[in-house]
Formats: sequence, C-alpha cells, structure tokens
Amino acid sequence: MTTHADITEFGEVGAPGMPAHLYFHVPFCASKCSYCDFNSVASADVQDVLAVFKGMEAEVRRWAASALPGVIETVYVGGGTPSLHPGPVAELLGRVREELTVRRDAEITVEANPDSLTSASLGALTEGGANRISVGVQAFDDGVLRLLGRRHDARQARHALTLVGETGAELAIDLMCGVPGQTMTSWAESLEEALDVGARHVSVYPLALEEGTPLAALVASGRVPEPDSDVAAEMMLLADKRLAEAGLARYEVANWAVPGHEARHNSAYWTGGSYIGIGPGAHGMLEPRVAAVSGLYAQVGPRAKVDVARVRYANATGIERWLSASPAEVETLSTPEVAREDVMLAMRLVRGASAEQVAKAGLADVLESLAADDLVELDAGRWRTTQRGWLLGNEVFGRVWSGA
Repeated sequence: MTTHADITEFGEVGAPGMPAHLYFHVPFCASKCSYCDFNSVASADVQDVLAVFKGMEAEVRRWAASALPGVIETVYVGGGTPSLHPGPVAELLGRVREELTVRRDAEITVEANPDSLTSASLGALTEGGANRISVGVQAFDDGVLRLLGRRHDARQARHALTLVGETGAELAIDLMCGVPGQTMTSWAESLEEALDVGARHVSVYPLALEEGTPLAALVASGRVPEPDSDVAAEMMLLADKRLAEAGLARYEVANWAVPGHEARHNSAYWTGGSYIGIGPGAHGMLEPRVAAVSGLYAQVGPRAKVDVARVRYANATGIERWLSASPAEVETLSTPEVAREDVMLAMRLVRGASAEQVAKAGLADVLESLAADDLVELDAGRWRTTQRGWLLGNEVFGRVWSGA
C-alpha cells in the first residue's frame, strides 16, 4: 500500500482521513428474484462463501494498516442476502470494531430477506453489532410476491418483522410498487402493513424492468403485462400521502422516515460523502489522497495528475476475480464534475440544493430551464423538485449532470 510520503503528484502532502462510511457487498442469495440484475449468485459453494468473508476481513485489515486517521460512522452490509450468513456477518462486524475506530453510536445496517430471519439469526446479527435491519419485504400481497420471485409470503414477512421488533434494532422496510397485477387496494394494504409493524423507515421503489432478467423476458413474451408508469406514479403519491399521515416524512426520492431515523449511511451517498466499498462488485468513492493511499491511482492514466476532486471505483464482480485482487474499475471526476454531481445528488433530497451551490456549479441556467418545465422550483433560497419533478427525477438528474 502506498504511504503518505509517496503522494507527490497531487500537491502538498497532507494527512488524508479514513472515509467515515463502510459498505460490504455479500453477493450470495438463496435464489435470484425475477426482477433482479444485482451482482448476486444463488446456491453458492460453502467454500466460496467462506473465502469471500475472509477476503473482506483481509481488506478491513489492509485499510487498518494504512493508519489513516478517522472514525467510522456507518457500516452497511448489503447484497445479495447477508442475513443468510449471520455468523460470518457477525464475525466481519467484529473485525471492523477490532481493526478500525468505530463510533459508539455508529449506524450498522444489515440487509435481510424475511425467509432468512429467525430468532437465532437475528440474535447473531445484533450480538455482532448490527443495530439496524433493512428487510426486503417488497409487498404483503402473495400474488405480487410470486411474480417477483420472492421466497417468502406475506405471513412469513409479518413474522420476520415481528422478530426484528423484538430485538430492539431499528427496522427499515423496502416496498415495491408498479408491479403488474398490483392494484391500488393491494398497494394501500401493503403500506398499512408496513406501518402496523412499526417501521420507522420505509423505502418505496417503482418496479424497473432490467434487461436479461426473467421478468423482462415474461413481459417481452406477452405473458406478463408491461409495468404502467402512470400507475406507479399514482402509487408513489399514495405512499407519500399515507406515510406522511403516519409521521414518516419523505427526505429523498424513494425514502421516508420518522424524523431522526433517516438512513445515515445512504444519506452520505446523497451528500457526496466518501465511502469504502469492500466485496465483489462493491463500489466506493474516495478523496484523491485517500485513493492514492489505497493504491487506486496506479490504475488510472495521466488525467489523474491534472484535476481530480473525487475518485470512484467498482470492484471486480466475479468472486474469483475479486479474490485474486483483479484491478477495480476507476473513474476520476474533475472539480467542475464534482460540483455538478453534488447538485444532482442534492436534487434527490427534499431539502434540495442552495441557490449559491447551484450558481457555483454553473448550473443556474439549467435549473431555470427545469423550472420552466415545472420540474423544479426556487423556494427560500433553495432549489427543490416539484411534485412533477420528483416523479420524473431521472430527467432532472440527467439534465443537471449534463449541464444542459
């Protein structure tokens, strides 16, 4: 690993700090859902599972050996289905606390599916340090769950969520809307179920058809109707109304929370925070000098020595390639690109971006153009999406990023 003294092409050598946010990608699932194009594998060999967790622990030790100052504020274990392997996850979290400096009140999230949650698995996770469980319920409608290829039914979901509540860990729930065959009544009932179990954080995602997935093939063959974006928009509006009535405020495009219970880890993504990604297919974003300490600069070309304000990377997706330390894909962003990206990310948030931030990024004309299309508005010195802009977020983000 590069030392601080080796960093000479980036100006005066300073003391870079350890990113405060740590993401682990556990790529194992019991089976692939019909809509999923995430980096995950089903029915993995036990040796592969052990090798990946050992590899992630080794990566933690590697970062610890860099002697970067700083404190870990959030840890997120995603996937895949990390809850399938509660013992190794708990050991990994223990390794993080042993090797790195972690805040006493750090947010430590583990993703889970209802069919993999038991009193024993939850006990292992919470004893290992997890204090937030994010459960991929998607729906409380058995027909919708079958179409999505989920392994659980509504009854199992209710039971799993009750078990999470008994641990005292923070409960977050993921729901999906706009699924073919899903009715407004069914959707309203799923929202009520999520509220009834006491979730303080709810994420709602409209179904997106991803090329190469079984569900996309079913739609292409005509066996399943294509998702209706207008219906999905109506469902998002209903979610916004009902969740707000229950005290969960929307703070990001697809996320609602009781005030004070927003996802601290994901909020770092949306505010330009640096984070380390560990595991096959994991992504990370680093300040330039931290990237140099990590050795990532060995993989980028001459542009890395010109104007670099942010470094993003994506680990090799294949398990064998990642274990063999195959080079990550590295992208560098210039100062103007970072300014645009930060405004784009800010527009995901309900609080939006300040007029000053927009002006410094050279995007005032772009925001004025978006306002003319009723996609954003300027209120009390901050640019925010309108309701229409919220529902058409991809158009807003694309135009901000392109600067056009």
